[in-house]
Amino acid sequence: MRKNILVSFLIKGWSGLVTLLLVPVTLHCLGDYKNGLWLTISSMLIWIDNLDIGLGNGLRNKLAAHLAHGETRQAREAVTSTFVMLGVIILPVMAMAIAIAHFADLYGFLNVDRGLIPDLEAVVIVSIIFVSSTFIFKFIGNVYLGLQLPAVNNLLVTLGHTLALVGTYAVYLAGSRSLMHVAIVNTAAPLVAYLLSYPYTFYRLHPELRPSWSFFNRQAVGGLFTIGVKFFVLQIASILLFMSSNILISKLFDPSMVTPYQIAYRYFSTVMMLFTIVSAPYWTATTDAWERGDKDWIRRSRRSMDKIMIGVFLLLALMTAVSAPAYRIWVGSEVQIPLTLSILMAIYMLEILASMSYAYFLNGMGALNLQLFFTVGAAILFIPLTWLAVKTVSPRIESIVLAMIIVNLPGLVVNMIQYYKIMRGTAQGIWRQ
Repeated sequence: MRKNILVSFLIKGWSGLVTLLLVPVTLHCLGDYKNGLWLTISSMLIWIDNLDIGLGNGLRNKLAAHLAHGETRQAREAVTSTFVMLGVIILPVMAMAIAIAHFADLYGFLNVDRGLIPDLEAVVIVSIIFVSSTFIFKFIGNVYLGLQLPAVNNLLVTLGHTLALVGTYAVYLAGSRSLMHVAIVNTAAPLVAYLLSYPYTFYRLHPELRPSWSFFNRQAVGGLFTIGVKFFVLQIASILLFMSSNILISKLFDPSMVTPYQIAYRYFSTVMMLFTIVSAPYWTATTDAWERGDKDWIRRSRRSMDKIMIGVFLLLALMTAVSAPAYRIWVGSEVQIPLTLSILMAIYMLEILASMSYAYFLNGMGALNLQLFFTVGAAILFIPLTWLAVKTVSPRIESIVLAMIIVNLPGLVVNMIQYYKIMRGTAQGIWRQ
Protein backbone atom coordinates (compact mmCIF):
# COMPACT_ATOMS: atom_id res chain seq x y z
CA MET A 1 0.00 0.00 0.00
CA ARG A 2 2.77 2.44 0.90
CA LYS A 3 4.59 1.82 -2.39
CA ASN A 4 1.41 2.23 -4.40
CA ILE A 5 0.45 5.41 -2.55
CA LEU A 6 3.90 6.92 -3.16
CA VAL A 7 3.94 6.06 -6.86
CA SER A 8 0.31 7.15 -7.22
CA PHE A 9 1.20 10.56 -5.79
CA LEU A 10 3.77 11.01 -8.54
CA ILE A 11 1.41 9.76 -11.25
CA LYS A 12 -1.65 11.61 -9.96
CA GLY A 13 0.42 14.73 -9.43
CA TRP A 14 1.09 14.71 -13.16
CA SER A 15 -2.53 13.78 -13.85
CA GLY A 16 -3.74 16.70 -11.74
CA LEU A 17 -1.48 19.09 -13.63
CA VAL A 18 -2.75 17.69 -16.93
CA THR A 19 -6.37 18.08 -15.82
CA LEU A 20 -5.75 21.67 -14.72
CA LEU A 21 -4.07 22.50 -18.03
CA LEU A 22 -6.80 20.82 -20.07
CA VAL A 23 -9.49 23.17 -18.70
CA PRO A 24 -8.04 26.50 -19.96
CA VAL A 25 -6.79 24.92 -23.22
CA THR A 26 -10.24 23.54 -24.01
CA LEU A 27 -11.90 26.78 -22.90
CA HIS A 28 -9.67 28.94 -25.10
CA CYS A 29 -10.09 26.49 -27.97
CA LEU A 30 -13.90 26.34 -27.87
CA GLY A 31 -15.08 29.42 -25.97
CA ASP A 32 -17.67 29.54 -23.18
CA TYR A 33 -20.64 28.24 -25.16
CA LYS A 34 -19.04 25.27 -26.93
CA ASN A 35 -16.99 24.39 -23.85
CA GLY A 36 -20.09 24.33 -21.66
CA LEU A 37 -21.82 22.13 -24.24
CA TRP A 38 -18.84 19.75 -24.41
CA LEU A 39 -18.81 19.44 -20.61
CA THR A 40 -22.51 18.57 -20.71
CA ILE A 41 -22.00 15.98 -23.47
CA SER A 42 -19.06 14.50 -21.55
CA SER A 43 -21.17 14.11 -18.43
CA MET A 44 -23.84 12.32 -20.49
CA LEU A 45 -21.24 9.93 -21.93
CA ILE A 46 -20.35 8.83 -18.41
CA TRP A 47 -23.57 6.81 -18.51
CA ILE A 48 -22.10 4.57 -21.19
CA ASP A 49 -18.72 4.39 -19.49
CA ASN A 50 -20.31 2.97 -16.34
CA LEU A 51 -22.95 0.61 -17.79
CA ASP A 52 -20.89 -2.47 -16.95
CA ILE A 53 -23.55 -3.55 -14.42
CA GLY A 54 -20.85 -3.35 -11.77
CA LEU A 55 -18.70 -6.02 -13.44
CA GLY A 56 -15.54 -3.93 -13.11
CA ASN A 57 -15.82 -3.47 -9.35
CA GLY A 58 -17.16 -7.01 -9.01
CA LEU A 59 -13.98 -8.23 -10.73
CA ARG A 60 -11.89 -6.09 -8.40
CA ASN A 61 -13.36 -7.71 -5.28
CA LYS A 62 -13.54 -11.26 -6.68
CA LEU A 63 -9.97 -11.17 -8.01
CA ALA A 64 -8.64 -9.99 -4.66
CA ALA A 65 -10.59 -12.72 -2.85
CA HIS A 66 -9.45 -15.51 -5.23
CA LEU A 67 -5.80 -14.45 -5.01
CA ALA A 68 -6.01 -14.22 -1.21
CA HIS A 69 -6.89 -17.95 -1.26
CA GLY A 70 -4.41 -18.87 -4.03
CA GLU A 71 -7.17 -19.67 -6.56
CA THR A 72 -5.38 -18.79 -9.80
CA ARG A 73 -7.71 -20.63 -12.17
CA GLN A 74 -10.80 -19.00 -10.65
CA ALA A 75 -9.05 -15.62 -10.93
CA ARG A 76 -8.43 -16.17 -14.66
CA GLU A 77 -12.05 -17.26 -15.13
CA ALA A 78 -13.21 -14.04 -13.46
CA VAL A 79 -11.01 -11.92 -15.74
CA THR A 80 -12.11 -13.75 -18.90
CA SER A 81 -15.79 -13.75 -18.00
CA THR A 82 -15.70 -10.00 -17.27
CA PHE A 83 -14.01 -9.24 -20.61
CA VAL A 84 -16.54 -11.30 -22.58
CA MET A 85 -19.57 -9.88 -20.77
CA LEU A 86 -18.41 -6.30 -21.29
CA GLY A 87 -18.44 -6.93 -25.04
CA VAL A 88 -21.88 -8.55 -24.84
CA ILE A 89 -23.27 -5.59 -22.89
CA ILE A 90 -21.85 -2.72 -24.91
CA LEU A 91 -22.90 -3.63 -28.48
CA PRO A 92 -26.67 -3.22 -27.97
CA VAL A 93 -26.09 -0.23 -25.68
CA MET A 94 -23.99 1.49 -28.34
CA ALA A 95 -26.59 0.80 -31.06
CA MET A 96 -29.37 2.14 -28.83
CA ALA A 97 -27.40 5.26 -27.90
CA ILE A 98 -26.61 6.03 -31.55
CA ALA A 99 -30.29 5.58 -32.47
CA ILE A 100 -31.35 7.95 -29.70
CA ALA A 101 -28.77 10.53 -30.80
CA HIS A 102 -30.03 10.29 -34.39
CA PHE A 103 -33.76 10.45 -33.78
CA ALA A 104 -34.02 12.57 -30.62
CA ASP A 105 -34.15 16.37 -30.61
CA LEU A 106 -30.72 17.00 -29.09
CA TYR A 107 -30.95 20.73 -29.72
CA GLY A 108 -34.18 21.06 -27.75
CA PHE A 109 -33.06 18.70 -24.98
CA LEU A 110 -29.79 20.55 -24.37
CA ASN A 111 -31.12 24.02 -25.18
CA VAL A 112 -28.50 24.47 -27.95
CA ASP A 113 -28.53 27.00 -30.78
CA ARG A 114 -28.45 25.05 -34.07
CA GLY A 115 -26.73 27.95 -35.82
CA LEU A 116 -23.79 27.83 -33.39
CA ILE A 117 -23.43 24.02 -33.34
CA PRO A 118 -24.53 22.62 -36.73
CA ASP A 119 -22.90 19.18 -36.25
CA LEU A 120 -24.20 18.28 -32.77
CA GLU A 121 -25.57 14.87 -33.82
CA ALA A 122 -22.29 13.82 -35.47
CA VAL A 123 -20.28 14.95 -32.43
CA VAL A 124 -22.43 12.89 -30.07
CA ILE A 125 -22.41 9.77 -32.28
CA VAL A 126 -18.62 9.78 -32.79
CA SER A 127 -18.14 10.27 -29.05
CA ILE A 128 -20.48 7.35 -28.32
CA ILE A 129 -18.46 5.03 -30.59
CA PHE A 130 -15.11 5.84 -28.96
CA VAL A 131 -16.45 5.74 -25.39
CA SER A 132 -18.17 2.41 -26.08
CA SER A 133 -14.91 0.94 -27.38
CA THR A 134 -13.05 2.14 -24.30
CA PHE A 135 -15.78 0.55 -22.16
CA ILE A 136 -14.61 -2.96 -23.14
CA PHE A 137 -10.92 -2.51 -22.42
CA LYS A 138 -11.03 -0.44 -19.24
CA PHE A 139 -11.41 -3.69 -17.27
CA ILE A 140 -7.59 -3.83 -17.42
CA GLY A 141 -7.55 -1.14 -14.74
CA ASN A 142 -9.83 -3.25 -12.53
CA VAL A 143 -7.42 -6.17 -12.91
CA TYR A 144 -4.62 -4.04 -11.47
CA LEU A 145 -6.92 -2.84 -8.66
CA GLY A 146 -7.67 -6.48 -7.81
CA LEU A 147 -3.91 -7.14 -7.76
CA GLN A 148 -3.57 -4.30 -5.21
CA LEU A 149 -1.68 -2.21 -7.78
CA PRO A 150 -3.82 0.95 -7.98
CA ALA A 151 -0.76 2.93 -9.11
CA VAL A 152 -0.80 1.06 -12.44
CA ASN A 153 -4.51 1.77 -12.88
CA ASN A 154 -3.77 5.43 -12.17
CA LEU A 155 -0.97 5.33 -14.74
CA LEU A 156 -3.34 4.08 -17.46
CA VAL A 157 -5.90 6.78 -16.67
CA THR A 158 -3.20 9.45 -16.59
CA LEU A 159 -1.81 8.30 -19.94
CA GLY A 160 -5.27 8.79 -21.46
CA HIS A 161 -5.54 12.28 -19.94
CA THR A 162 -2.07 13.20 -21.21
CA LEU A 163 -2.88 12.10 -24.74
CA ALA A 164 -6.12 14.13 -24.56
CA LEU A 165 -4.19 17.25 -23.47
CA VAL A 166 -1.61 16.86 -26.23
CA GLY A 167 -4.34 16.32 -28.81
CA THR A 168 -6.45 19.27 -27.62
CA TYR A 169 -3.43 21.57 -27.60
CA ALA A 170 -2.60 20.44 -31.15
CA VAL A 171 -6.16 21.32 -32.20
CA TYR A 172 -5.74 24.73 -30.56
CA LEU A 173 -2.38 25.40 -32.23
CA ALA A 174 -3.84 24.40 -35.59
CA GLY A 175 -6.34 27.23 -35.20
CA SER A 176 -9.31 24.87 -35.16
CA ARG A 177 -12.32 25.75 -33.02
CA SER A 178 -14.13 22.57 -33.96
CA LEU A 179 -16.17 20.82 -31.29
CA MET A 180 -15.86 17.64 -33.37
CA HIS A 181 -12.04 17.69 -33.25
CA VAL A 182 -12.01 18.22 -29.49
CA ALA A 183 -14.56 15.44 -29.01
CA ILE A 184 -12.52 12.96 -31.06
CA VAL A 185 -9.29 13.75 -29.24
CA ASN A 186 -10.82 13.49 -25.77
CA THR A 187 -12.79 10.28 -26.35
CA ALA A 188 -10.16 8.41 -28.39
CA ALA A 189 -7.24 9.11 -26.02
CA PRO A 190 -8.33 6.71 -23.20
CA LEU A 191 -8.97 3.95 -25.75
CA VAL A 192 -5.43 4.28 -27.12
CA ALA A 193 -3.98 4.02 -23.59
CA TYR A 194 -5.84 0.77 -22.83
CA LEU A 195 -5.10 -0.79 -26.23
CA LEU A 196 -1.38 -0.17 -25.69
CA SER A 197 -1.53 -1.74 -22.21
CA TYR A 198 -3.38 -4.94 -23.16
CA PRO A 199 -0.51 -6.97 -24.69
CA TYR A 200 2.00 -5.81 -22.08
CA THR A 201 -0.35 -6.74 -19.23
CA PHE A 202 -1.52 -10.16 -20.39
CA TYR A 203 1.39 -11.43 -22.48
CA ARG A 204 4.33 -10.22 -20.43
CA LEU A 205 3.36 -9.34 -16.85
CA HIS A 206 0.40 -11.58 -16.02
CA PRO A 207 -0.10 -14.34 -18.62
CA GLU A 208 -1.73 -16.43 -15.89
CA LEU A 209 -4.67 -13.99 -15.98
CA ARG A 210 -4.89 -13.54 -19.77
CA PRO A 211 -8.48 -13.71 -21.10
CA SER A 212 -9.16 -16.90 -23.07
CA TRP A 213 -12.38 -18.42 -24.41
CA SER A 214 -11.53 -21.70 -22.66
CA PHE A 215 -11.71 -19.91 -19.31
CA PHE A 216 -15.13 -18.34 -19.84
CA ASN A 217 -17.35 -19.57 -17.00
CA ARG A 218 -21.04 -18.79 -16.67
CA GLN A 219 -20.93 -19.54 -12.97
CA ALA A 220 -18.13 -17.00 -12.58
CA VAL A 221 -20.35 -14.46 -14.34
CA GLY A 222 -23.08 -15.17 -11.80
CA GLY A 223 -20.68 -14.56 -8.93
CA LEU A 224 -19.51 -11.30 -10.48
CA PHE A 225 -23.08 -10.16 -11.01
CA THR A 226 -24.11 -10.93 -7.43
CA ILE A 227 -21.89 -8.21 -6.01
CA GLY A 228 -21.46 -6.33 -9.29
CA VAL A 229 -25.11 -5.34 -9.65
CA LYS A 230 -24.92 -3.51 -6.33
CA PHE A 231 -21.86 -1.56 -7.47
CA PHE A 232 -23.67 -0.89 -10.75
CA VAL A 233 -26.67 0.71 -9.05
CA LEU A 234 -24.33 2.79 -6.89
CA GLN A 235 -22.50 3.94 -10.03
CA ILE A 236 -25.68 4.83 -11.89
CA ALA A 237 -27.10 6.79 -8.95
CA SER A 238 -23.83 8.72 -8.59
CA ILE A 239 -23.73 9.42 -12.32
CA LEU A 240 -27.32 10.65 -12.25
CA LEU A 241 -26.35 13.21 -9.64
CA PHE A 242 -23.26 14.32 -11.57
CA MET A 243 -24.81 14.36 -15.05
CA SER A 244 -28.16 15.83 -14.10
CA SER A 245 -26.49 18.85 -12.49
CA ASN A 246 -24.93 19.84 -15.82
CA ILE A 247 -28.16 19.23 -17.74
CA LEU A 248 -30.19 21.16 -15.15
CA ILE A 249 -27.83 24.13 -15.45
CA SER A 250 -28.08 24.00 -19.24
CA LYS A 251 -31.90 23.77 -19.10
CA LEU A 252 -32.60 26.20 -16.26
CA PHE A 253 -29.97 28.77 -17.20
CA ASP A 254 -27.76 28.47 -20.30
CA PRO A 255 -25.03 26.07 -21.59
CA SER A 256 -22.42 28.75 -20.88
CA MET A 257 -23.29 28.58 -17.15
CA VAL A 258 -22.02 25.00 -17.02
CA THR A 259 -18.50 26.39 -17.38
CA PRO A 260 -18.22 28.27 -14.02
CA TYR A 261 -19.91 25.38 -12.23
CA GLN A 262 -17.47 22.86 -13.73
CA ILE A 263 -14.45 25.10 -13.09
CA ALA A 264 -15.37 25.31 -9.39
CA TYR A 265 -16.05 21.58 -9.29
CA ARG A 266 -12.75 20.68 -10.95
CA TYR A 267 -10.83 23.10 -8.74
CA PHE A 268 -12.05 21.43 -5.55
CA SER A 269 -12.03 17.94 -7.06
CA THR A 270 -8.23 18.10 -7.01
CA VAL A 271 -8.67 17.33 -3.30
CA MET A 272 -10.72 14.28 -4.29
CA MET A 273 -7.86 13.22 -6.55
CA LEU A 274 -5.36 13.48 -3.68
CA PHE A 275 -7.76 11.71 -1.32
CA THR A 276 -8.26 8.88 -3.81
CA ILE A 277 -4.52 8.38 -4.19
CA VAL A 278 -4.12 7.81 -0.47
CA SER A 279 -7.41 6.07 0.25
CA ALA A 280 -8.28 3.90 -2.77
CA PRO A 281 -5.77 1.15 -1.81
CA TYR A 282 -7.74 0.62 1.42
CA TRP A 283 -10.68 -0.84 -0.56
CA THR A 284 -8.97 -3.94 -1.97
CA ALA A 285 -6.68 -4.26 1.05
CA THR A 286 -9.79 -4.33 3.25
CA THR A 287 -11.18 -7.16 1.11
CA ASP A 288 -7.93 -9.07 1.66
CA ALA A 289 -7.94 -8.38 5.42
CA TRP A 290 -11.65 -9.23 5.74
CA GLU A 291 -11.15 -12.55 3.93
CA ARG A 292 -8.33 -13.37 6.37
CA GLY A 293 -10.33 -12.22 9.44
CA ASP A 294 -7.85 -9.43 10.29
CA LYS A 295 -10.11 -6.83 11.97
CA ASP A 296 -7.20 -5.22 13.82
CA TRP A 297 -5.68 -4.09 10.52
CA ILE A 298 -9.01 -2.56 9.48
CA ARG A 299 -9.29 -0.67 12.79
CA ARG A 300 -5.76 0.71 12.47
CA SER A 301 -6.49 1.76 8.91
CA ARG A 302 -9.65 3.59 9.97
CA ARG A 303 -7.62 5.60 12.49
CA SER A 304 -5.22 6.53 9.69
CA MET A 305 -8.21 7.55 7.56
CA ASP A 306 -9.42 9.92 10.30
CA LYS A 307 -6.07 11.73 10.14
CA ILE A 308 -6.39 11.94 6.37
CA MET A 309 -9.82 13.58 6.73
CA ILE A 310 -8.39 16.26 9.03
CA GLY A 311 -5.91 17.08 6.28
CA VAL A 312 -8.75 17.17 3.73
CA PHE A 313 -10.68 19.70 5.83
CA LEU A 314 -7.67 22.00 6.22
CA LEU A 315 -6.83 21.82 2.51
CA LEU A 316 -10.40 22.62 1.43
CA ALA A 317 -10.50 25.59 3.81
CA LEU A 318 -7.23 26.93 2.38
CA MET A 319 -8.40 26.45 -1.21
CA THR A 320 -11.61 28.33 -0.48
CA ALA A 321 -9.70 31.25 1.03
CA VAL A 322 -7.46 31.62 -2.07
CA SER A 323 -10.06 30.58 -4.67
CA ALA A 324 -10.45 33.99 -6.34
CA PRO A 325 -6.77 34.49 -7.26
CA ALA A 326 -6.45 30.77 -8.02
CA TYR A 327 -9.25 30.98 -10.60
CA ARG A 328 -7.67 34.06 -12.22
CA ILE A 329 -4.30 32.35 -12.54
CA TRP A 330 -5.87 29.14 -13.82
CA VAL A 331 -8.47 30.29 -16.39
CA GLY A 332 -8.01 34.06 -16.51
CA SER A 333 -10.71 36.66 -15.83
CA GLU A 334 -13.07 35.50 -18.58
CA VAL A 335 -15.17 33.37 -16.22
CA GLN A 336 -16.43 34.73 -12.90
CA ILE A 337 -17.00 32.27 -10.04
CA PRO A 338 -18.82 33.69 -6.98
CA LEU A 339 -17.30 33.08 -3.55
CA THR A 340 -20.59 31.56 -2.38
CA LEU A 341 -20.30 28.91 -5.11
CA SER A 342 -16.75 28.08 -3.97
CA ILE A 343 -17.81 27.80 -0.31
CA LEU A 344 -20.73 25.49 -1.12
CA MET A 345 -18.59 23.38 -3.46
CA ALA A 346 -15.96 22.96 -0.72
CA ILE A 347 -18.65 21.84 1.76
CA TYR A 348 -20.04 19.41 -0.80
CA MET A 349 -16.59 17.96 -1.48
CA LEU A 350 -15.87 17.54 2.25
CA GLU A 351 -19.18 15.72 2.68
CA ILE A 352 -18.58 13.38 -0.28
CA LEU A 353 -15.01 12.53 0.79
CA ALA A 354 -16.08 11.87 4.38
CA SER A 355 -18.73 9.49 3.07
CA MET A 356 -16.20 7.82 0.74
CA SER A 357 -13.77 7.36 3.63
CA TYR A 358 -16.26 4.94 5.21
CA ALA A 359 -17.54 3.54 1.91
CA TYR A 360 -14.08 2.20 0.97
CA PHE A 361 -14.10 -0.05 4.04
CA LEU A 362 -17.74 -1.05 3.56
CA ASN A 363 -17.08 -1.86 -0.12
CA GLY A 364 -14.15 -4.04 0.86
CA MET A 365 -16.38 -5.95 3.28
CA GLY A 366 -19.15 -6.27 0.68
CA ALA A 367 -21.61 -4.27 2.81
CA LEU A 368 -23.43 -2.37 0.08
CA ASN A 369 -27.20 -2.52 0.65
CA LEU A 370 -27.57 0.60 2.78
CA GLN A 371 -25.26 2.55 0.47
CA LEU A 372 -27.52 1.44 -2.37
CA PHE A 373 -30.67 2.64 -0.66
CA PHE A 374 -29.39 6.08 0.31
CA THR A 375 -27.46 6.77 -2.90
CA VAL A 376 -30.49 5.91 -5.03
CA GLY A 377 -32.66 8.00 -2.72
CA ALA A 378 -30.32 10.97 -3.16
CA ALA A 379 -30.42 10.61 -6.94
CA ILE A 380 -34.24 10.48 -6.96
CA LEU A 381 -34.64 13.51 -4.70
CA PHE A 382 -31.96 15.64 -6.35
CA ILE A 383 -33.78 16.78 -9.51
CA PRO A 384 -37.10 17.85 -7.91
CA LEU A 385 -35.29 19.46 -4.97
CA THR A 386 -33.02 21.40 -7.33
CA TRP A 387 -35.92 22.52 -9.50
CA LEU A 388 -37.81 23.69 -6.41
CA ALA A 389 -34.78 25.54 -5.02
CA VAL A 390 -34.05 27.37 -8.28
CA LYS A 391 -37.68 28.34 -8.88
CA THR A 392 -38.64 29.35 -5.35
CA VAL A 393 -35.49 30.09 -3.31
CA SER A 394 -32.73 31.47 -5.54
CA PRO A 395 -32.41 31.39 -9.36
CA ARG A 396 -28.62 30.82 -9.18
CA ILE A 397 -26.39 27.81 -9.75
CA GLU A 398 -25.50 27.83 -6.04
CA SER A 399 -28.96 26.35 -5.43
CA ILE A 400 -27.91 23.24 -7.34
CA VAL A 401 -24.85 22.69 -5.13
CA LEU A 402 -26.93 23.27 -2.00
CA ALA A 403 -29.38 20.59 -3.16
CA MET A 404 -26.45 18.21 -3.71
CA ILE A 405 -25.27 18.78 -0.14
CA ILE A 406 -28.72 18.15 1.33
CA VAL A 407 -29.47 14.91 -0.53
CA ASN A 408 -26.05 13.35 0.26
CA LEU A 409 -26.00 14.08 4.00
CA PRO A 410 -28.09 11.05 5.11
CA GLY A 411 -25.75 8.68 3.22
CA LEU A 412 -22.73 10.01 5.14
CA VAL A 413 -24.42 9.51 8.52
CA VAL A 414 -25.55 5.96 7.68
CA ASN A 415 -22.09 4.95 6.36
CA MET A 416 -20.52 6.00 9.66
CA ILE A 417 -23.09 4.13 11.75
CA GLN A 418 -22.86 0.96 9.65
CA TYR A 419 -19.05 0.82 9.75
CA TYR A 420 -18.94 1.01 13.56
CA LYS A 421 -21.76 -1.51 13.95
CA ILE A 422 -19.90 -4.04 11.78
CA MET A 423 -16.57 -3.54 13.52
CA ARG A 424 -18.18 -3.86 16.97
CA GLY A 425 -20.03 -7.01 15.93
CA THR A 426 -23.45 -5.50 16.56
CA ALA A 427 -24.58 -5.25 12.91
CA GLN A 428 -27.75 -7.24 12.26
CA GLY A 429 -30.00 -7.60 9.20
CA ILE A 430 -29.58 -4.85 6.63
CA TRP A 431 -26.77 -3.27 8.69
CA ARG A 432 -24.55 -6.22 7.76
CA GLN A 433 -25.56 -6.64 4.10
